[in-house]
Amino acid sequence: MPDDLSFVTATNRFLTRAWNKGWWPEPVLDDPALVAEACRQEGVTTIPGRHWQEPFQLLLHDLREHARLNPLGRQIANGQMVTLLRLRIRAERLLGQHREIGERPVAAPVIILGHMRSGTTRLHRLLAQDHRFAHTRLFETLEPVPRRGRRVRATAVQHFLELANPALAAIHPSRPLEPEEEFGLHSFSFHGAQFALQWHAPRFAAFACERDGTVPYGEFAALLRIMGWGRGDDPAKPWLLKSPQFTGELDAVLRQFPDARLLRLGRDPAAVVASSASLVWHQRRIHSDFADPRAIGAEWFSETLRRERRMAAVLRDHRHVPQLPVDFDEVGADWEAAVHRIYAFLDMPLTDPVLRRMRRLMARRPRHHGHRYRLEDFGVSETGVREAFRTADVQPC
Repeated sequence: MPDDLSFVTATNRFLTRAWNKGWWPEPVLDDPALVAEACRQEGVTTIPGRHWQEPFQLLLHDLREHARLNPLGRQIANGQMVTLLRLRIRAERLLGQHREIGERPVAAPVIILGHMRSGTTRLHRLLAQDHRFAHTRLFETLEPVPRRGRRVRATAVQHFLELANPALAAIHPSRPLEPEEEFGLHSFSFHGAQFALQWHAPRFAAFACERDGTVPYGEFAALLRIMGWGRGDDPAKPWLLKSPQFTGELDAVLRQFPDARLLRLGRDPAAVVASSASLVWHQRRIHSDFADPRAIGAEWFSETLRRERRMAAVLRDHRHVPQLPVDFDEVGADWEAAVHRIYAFLDMPLTDPVLRRMRRLMARRPRHHGHRYRLEDFGVSETGVREAFRTADVQPC
């Protein structure tokens, strides 16, 4: 497995020296200090709502006690928490000033449903070439509430991550204006797997597994409305949504979006677990010097299986929801045929201009040849994964 973290090593040394010399304060990860800093920057005295406080406090506990953050990890975590708290303040302010935002519909979204590393990004970016859909871009998922400078900040974040661990550019290439999954809309509620990708956060993850998704997905929909309003989109334009988080929370997703249409991505579970574990390992190595590939393999084998069980149970109970299975290898072998089948399912004409844009995208699309992974590097066997998925009782955790 690749091992080029020289930028992280140098940054850790620099940050330690800067704190010791008093050039700037050492970052803190406790609730009162972070809340006070967010309030100071936004010019308020309190942050609205209470539902976000318990997961926020659990996450901070894990960051202090379990994540084993290096100096860079601590600096990133501090900045990320303050940013999310500020987003909450700005979102509440905006919704209070513009009541019409809350009245915008989120009608009949097309939801790409699939595990991490199952081909959801490829299909999402293909369908996003059709301007009849609304979709989230990277700079918007990082900051879903409109604010000047979002694109510049997203560009800086992307370049920084690629400097910190160049392998990430091969695993999940992205750019600020490109379509991106809605992980930031989950993070807004201190919910979702983005935190679990970055950090070892066991108590937070256990809480998220059992959390009622009604409020987080209500806020998710509110952020879609804010983004659509900020862009001046036609409210009738259907959203194209994609987040692997949906697989484990499909009941809450369908409660929030009862008229959704599902495109169900499938891939060999051994490949899904291997690629997911590799992505998580590469992410966590930026933030901690103790990322354990075997522990990560066991964690994401368990998490992917849990999500599969929950998704299957919900789909059995919601057979009335329009859904189309799409196979990873099918899209890889003949993406045009797969897209024609999807448009027939959606009862939409696939126009020549859209197809030309899709072809241009696929012609310039970065390949993942630089992403190498093996299940055995993560302490998991292909036979064990496939057998677990084949014989698992389909019961929620």
